Amino acid sequence: MRTGRIERNTAETKILVEVDLDGTGSYDVTTGIGFLDHMVEQFAKHSLIDVTLKVDGDLHVDQHHTTEDSALALGQALAQALGDKGGIARYGSAYSPMDETLARVALDISGRPYFVWKAGFSQEKLGEWDTELIEHWFHSVAQTCGLTLHIELLYGTNNHHICESIYKGFARAMRIACEIDPRKGGAIPSTKGQLGG
Repeated sequence: MRTGRIERNTAETKILVEVDLDGTGSYDVTTGIGFLDHMVEQFAKHSLIDVTLKVDGDLHVDQHHTTEDSALALGQALAQALGDKGGIARYGSAYSPMDETLARVALDISGRPYFVWKAGFSQEKLGEWDTELIEHWFHSVAQTCGLTLHIELLYGTNNHHICESIYKGFARAMRIACEIDPRKGGAIPSTKGQLGG
């Protein structure tokens, strides 16, 4: 079973995350930030990774801790579910169109976190979510999951479409990278014999 479960409790947030890499894309997401919920649901649906994410955060302060900590916990759960990464495809990429918008996401489940962001937004909020936190969410997931993650907005003008196309592209790239390749026979996809370090 390629599953992960993380409970992360601090003075700022209380978080439960559960993932199943071999799921059907089901989700149960409650962060207290509606647009973030919607994006994590998109990630689950299009990656076919089952995701439960429950967050009780200090939203009376601002959205930063809830956004960051939920991403850190999700990345940890994904890393736990991947285990030693034996047999996975390892690499994934996707072009993700949404109306006038086109995003490109490429990633390597390398165990060596690195993040490149070439995207942006022309408005400060999507729903009630601060758009400056979107880049930070992806950076945090990459850190704790051990992803080399490159995200690029090729073009687009509608901020909702930009965000959603990026999340869907990330989901589809993760689906490809997490898949078990039967030709590998469970081998770790690295000449080093391990991933990370």
